[in-house]
Amino acid sequence: MIYQPKLSILRSLLFTYSIENYDDIERESFITSKNINNNKELSELFDELTKPEFKSYDPTHRKWYIDTLQHFLNSDEDFESVFYLFDTYFDDEIIDKRQFMHVLLERLERYEAEIGEK
Repeated sequence: MIYQPKLSILRSLLFTYSIENYDDIERESFITSKNINNNKELSELFDELTKPEFKSYDPTHRKWYIDTLQHFLNSDEDFESVFYLFDTYFDDEIIDKRQFMHVLLERLERYEAEIGEK
């Protein structure tokens, strides 16, 4: 089954960083220790917390996330709607949401390539 790109699915992918996901003090501390406006630190954050979850998804859903990010990054989408009323553990406000999503896409594509290599 092929899913159409849908911005709202990105919230589920980012739920790890939501204050509604409050069951792990170590995870919360790790999140707040990173500067999310620094590509290297943001990549480290995704590698630690998003990678294991993403790799556990079935191939169709992994493709859906990647296709959605590619689709909206190729448009003039600013991703404000993804973060609207979405409270996170991030200490800083995301300055450039498109760049944030670009880093996320790069990491997801890397994880997908790792899965393909096995």
